[in-house]
Amino acid sequence: MSHATLRSLRSLVSGVCLLAATVPFPGARAWANDVDAAIVFAVDKSASINIERATLQRQGHVGALRSKEVAYAIAGGLVGCIAITYIQWSSVGRLQTVLPWTTICDSGQAAAAASTIDRAGDTGQGRSSRGRTSLSFAIDVSGQLLDRFPGTARKNIIDVSSNGTNNDGLPVTESRRRAVAKGYIINAIAVERTEPGITTDLPGYFRENVIGGAADYSVAIRRKLVLEISSATPSNDRTTR
Repeated sequence: MSHATLRSLRSLVSGVCLLAATVPFPGARAWANDVDAAIVFAVDKSASINIERATLQRQGHVGALRSKEVAYAIAGGLVGCIAITYIQWSSVGRLQTVLPWTTICDSGQAAAAASTIDRAGDTGQGRSSRGRTSLSFAIDVSGQLLDRFPGTARKNIIDVSSNGTNNDGLPVTESRRRAVAKGYIINAIAVERTEPGITTDLPGYFRENVIGGAADYSVAIRRKLVLEISSATPSNDRTTR
């Protein structure tokens, strides 16, 4: 194993330890025995995420959790509950937990989770110290969170949001392979970006290397979340449009 790979794995372990130190979200059942879906929202906080893109990501998730469509989807599940956690990432080892595992069974709990994300989520400030883009790190950490989910979920889902390609850490296809082998669904949504050096087909890159992609972020994430909660049959090959 190369020194670079060892450094990446050490950083991953360090990031997971930071997650384990978080405090359960108040006002909701933090540890569920059974839910319809356990979902990790893994949101890009790298140097390319400016104020506009940070707001787009944060408000997209907030709006989805507050929407009637998502509330109906949760209520229509076999259990009628989901569990979510919201993390922010950039380069290997750079990780922040905004919302630890939180059970949502009604619109009030969904609104409380949305308020926490809105209040504590990324604002796009301080870009210079934000780091590179490690999609592989985001997937690996998300997989670790699902591995340690303290309950039973009918579906285990990783939702990655980013505006760039993998440029730090392990190859993203290796991380995807490991997660899919465990039966985890990986969805991804692309935040529009047109700067030089970035592929002109970021959704295509996500479909090929991560899985997923979308043009209208706020609408797409709401639709995607409804599909993830409502779908009766788990799938490891879902593409969001």
